[in-house]
Amino acid sequence: MASIRGMPKAHLMEQSRAIPVDVETAYRRTVPMPLPTLFSRWYGPIAPVKAVRDQTGDWNSVGQSRTVVQVGGGTMREELTAVDAPHAFGYTLSGITGALAPLVDHIEGQWLFAPAGTGTGTEVTWRWTVYPRSAAAGLVMPAFARLWRGFARQSLEQLSRELLGQGSVG
Repeated sequence: MASIRGMPKAHLMEQSRAIPVDVETAYRRTVPMPLPTLFSRWYGPIAPVKAVRDQTGDWNSVGQSRTVVQVGGGTMREELTAVDAPHAFGYTLSGITGALAPLVDHIEGQWLFAPAGTGTGTEVTWRWTVYPRSAAAGLVMPAFARLWRGFARQSLEQLSRELLGQGSVG
């Protein structure tokens, strides 16, 4: 539904996974991980990341940016907006082209790292706040959220394999 100002409301999407590594290691190894490694597989219509272009710096300071290129040619500008090592980092995706362009104006993303249970594990949470392009796009956000959670679950499984030194699967 549209808000008072006529803009569709943002939709929060979130997925978490416990990974048996300490918080510092999870954070330190996730932040610089190449996006094509982490997002290497299709999930329904959600395309994997093919490449990253024009990255400024080592991806550890607010204000750095890069262009994310998806298989199929979609692109988006990613800007690092928050760094709270080793607990969280945040970013904004904007200038979205390709399949998501008609649906999404911009996305505020966060990765959160917190102790899991009593051991040395970490609960890694990936969160997206999606701002639909229109009221009509807002109507399909619940369906998109279901797809995104599957994509996020798959990506967190891949992150777990990478952090545990098991690499990619077929």
